[in-house]
Amino acid sequence: MKIAIVGTGIAGLTAAYKLHHQHDITVFEAEDRLGGHTATVEVSIDGRQHAIDTGFIVFNDWTYPHFIELMDELGVRWRESDMSFGVSCQTTGLEYAGVNGRLALYNGLFAQRKNLLSPSYISMLLDILRFNKQATSDFDNNCIPDLQLQGYVKSLGLSDRFRDYYLVPMASAIWSTPFQRMLEFPVRFMVPFMVHHGLLNVHNRPRWRTLTGGSGAYLAPMSAGFADRIRLSTPVTGIERHADHVQLFADGKVEQFDQVILACHSDQSLGLLRDASADEHAVLAAVRYQANDVVLHTDVSVMPDNKRAWASWNYCLTDDRHGLPRVTYDMNRLMGLDSNTRFLVSLNDSDRIDPARILGTFNYAHPVFTRDAAHAQTQWSLVNGIRRTWFCGAWWGKGFHEDGVVSALRVAKALATDG
Repeated sequence: MKIAIVGTGIAGLTAAYKLHHQHDITVFEAEDRLGGHTATVEVSIDGRQHAIDTGFIVFNDWTYPHFIELMDELGVRWRESDMSFGVSCQTTGLEYAGVNGRLALYNGLFAQRKNLLSPSYISMLLDILRFNKQATSDFDNNCIPDLQLQGYVKSLGLSDRFRDYYLVPMASAIWSTPFQRMLEFPVRFMVPFMVHHGLLNVHNRPRWRTLTGGSGAYLAPMSAGFADRIRLSTPVTGIERHADHVQLFADGKVEQFDQVILACHSDQSLGLLRDASADEHAVLAAVRYQANDVVLHTDVSVMPDNKRAWASWNYCLTDDRHGLPRVTYDMNRLMGLDSNTRFLVSLNDSDRIDPARILGTFNYAHPVFTRDAAHAQTQWSLVNGIRRTWFCGAWWGKGFHEDGVVSALRVAKALATDG
């Protein structure tokens, strides 16, 4: 079959990789590069080259089985990563970090020694243990309540301090979602994710990894077999479905295909369909996206004041609960960079960064998960394979690389069967 694939993020590339031997594929990409959120930047400082990720960075050995299998198949190597999380509050001055190693954990949690004698801080730490135990029990007994995060915390009798200085910042950082919106996050979506990623365990946790040479290391080997069928800088402007073919509008031309795979964001897919059905509109419109500004830089002033509170992920808590999350990733820790220069990637924090220390600016949109979005994810068969159209992307899952791969494999399997 003649198949059009729109988008070259992990979902689009996986679909193309699995289908190009059996079908006549054409891959369309609006940008001038492959990869979507896989964006590795080459930086030269002090005569040394460093490959630094700005979008997709880490994966683990628990919840990325299909992605790991794909990397192994491509011969892409990986290295261990240092995963840790910390919070600094601009209003109260609180700073702490949960880092690896017994002594490091002590120094991180009690980066501010005064917290050793703070009843409210000790209570927050105990609430973390209580939450971990109860959420794990609810998951194991299949009785996670149909509540939003805020209501769930209240039902467990846990403190606002635990909610505001630990749980919401961590979840907000994971999903790049504003603080206030995280309070409305569906617990039935969040708790399983936390269980599967070992976030409810103190010690038994997955091993986090980064790809050697940056996440972009998989792009060339993955696309090698169909490189001549990729059209970069060619945004698709519209799609119309007919009984015996699909019309795709791009580059001022109209082309015909037997099938089309939309491997882009749900809202982008909906915008391309000139004849979207009621079902397609209901499913695609249910998953909204939130844009986040990203800056690659070397300005350590955005890190916590207390170096003992430095972590791989550093969440900056402000009074603006409706604003976008401010998170800084320590790329030296995450990617094992050997450099005297501290490379940082910050989300939505450009106003605090010295312009002279900026190495690059980017913008990535992330799915916003709500009850409506969770319901839409159950409607796969309602829109896929209908009128010669297929949809894949990380938005069908939790929003991560593994979800993009799984969604593409599902579509590729269906089309391989059809073929």
